[in-house]
Amino acid sequence: MDNVMNDLKRIVILGTGGNSLDILDTILEINDRAGRKVYECVGFLDDNETSRDKVFRGVRVLGPLAAARDMQGCRFVNGIGSPANFHKKDFIISGTGLSLERFTRVIHPTASVSVTAEIGPGTVIFQNATITSNVRIGNHVVVLPNSVISHDVVIGDYTCITGGACISGGTSIGKFSYLGTNCSIIGNIKIGDYCLIGMGSVVLGDVADNSVVVGNPAKFLRHTRH
Repeated sequence: MDNVMNDLKRIVILGTGGNSLDILDTILEINDRAGRKVYECVGFLDDNETSRDKVFRGVRVLGPLAAARDMQGCRFVNGIGSPANFHKKDFIISGTGLSLERFTRVIHPTASVSVTAEIGPGTVIFQNATITSNVRIGNHVVVLPNSVISHDVVIGDYTCITGGACISGGTSIGKFSYLGTNCSIIGNIKIGDYCLIGMGSVVLGDVADNSVVVGNPAKFLRHTRH
């Protein structure tokens, strides 16, 4: 029992939005399936003062992001990120003052992740996501439920892959990008940094940095603002 307790990972979730609450659900399900506490969720941190001291599923909001630097012995994971602020995730996370080594990966037990895949610190993979051979996923990436990431795909830091996205093999996706719900990406293309792919879009060719593309086939709409 002592060895089990020593292996317990104390974790703090950044943000209190939908993704952050889903991370808490994932942590609780990991514990439930393991039949023991793999993680202890210590609390949430959020700069939104209206969230302060609120309790979600028994877990309290402890303070702003800057409070992280005083929380010794804890690991962290970020749930903050949306189409409105995906390009600011590094700025948001830097508010903690934490080094990359203080962040942990969280992978839902129903996700299928190849043993040959590489996944960076701070990355979260949600329910029923499929990550196949030789995929490389950077730091602080979020992969939402039912996404499929095929062989040899590379995904840059801070990018969000939303629910049902399907990325074909050999594709490279830059940092700070956001792939909308149920989008489909053809293989062996390059999507740049700071790109936003619209919901349901079908991407058949390269996408330049700082681009919003939408439709079937996806076409350039405007430049992203960051």
